[in-house]
Amino acid sequence: MKVSAPFPEGYELIDAGNGRKLERWGHVVTIRPEHQAYFPAVLSDEEWKTQAHWEFIPVSEGAINGSWKQLDGNAPQKWLAEINGLYFNLEITSNKHVGLFPEQILNWNFISEFLSPEKRFLNAFAYTGAASVFGAQTGAEVLHCDSVKGMLDWGRLNMESNGIEGIKWVLEDALKFISREKKRGNLYDLIQLDPPAWGLGAKKEKWKLEDKLPELLNEALALLKPNGVLILNTYSPKMNRDRIAALCDDFGSDFDAENNELWMKSTSEKKLYFGVLTRIKRIS
Repeated sequence: MKVSAPFPEGYELIDAGNGRKLERWGHVVTIRPEHQAYFPAVLSDEEWKTQAHWEFIPVSEGAINGSWKQLDGNAPQKWLAEINGLYFNLEITSNKHVGLFPEQILNWNFISEFLSPEKRFLNAFAYTGAASVFGAQTGAEVLHCDSVKGMLDWGRLNMESNGIEGIKWVLEDALKFISREKKRGNLYDLIQLDPPAWGLGAKKEKWKLEDKLPELLNEALALLKPNGVLILNTYSPKMNRDRIAALCDDFGSDFDAENNELWMKSTSEKKLYFGVLTRIKRIS
């Protein structure tokens, strides 16, 4: 099944095509690579560059590293954008990302509706903490886990920009932390996992999602309270919806899983694929 993510307030996917996407983040417009945009764009290249403040130039095709080209001399390198009623610190980084994944609006809405002050939320592979901030504004207990200190610092800045307190910051490998929480007997009402498709750990150990996902899910599901929910976002081409659905079938009758392809449509009517969104509920 396919689900379509709406634009968060303050964000717009203006156009997509020719391996790129044109996006507005508050008052700043960027051009970024997008391998799913394999079709022609609607707007001309001139129209793109007239609107954009920054364009990311990758070091090679498909790379997330590269450099940003300033198209507007007055364009800020850092800015505060109001997205769905909350404030997020965005910036031009050493890679193609600016600090937010707007297709996560469906999860932010779910988090805001599901959580309440008596509940506990673990956001693992938490990046800059948008989900953590949305969770904390409900009054729930929120743990934000990421293995990169800079991401925790960025997440803390986002928390402070919204006048929110109390998020607990965990600087640790997410899978190792989840395994330790299982041994400690700690349980959560909501867990979000947003693991990378591949990467290197602190000791240069290799991470491949297709190899690690079964263990990760088994460990994380053990932390769910009855009626608790686990959210999984995956972007790996090797872990499509059917393969994840087959993996979820192995968890048995205690869990109910829903797997959907996540899409977003640009203002110009182009559709982009953003991976698989899975929600698993513990029913007993």
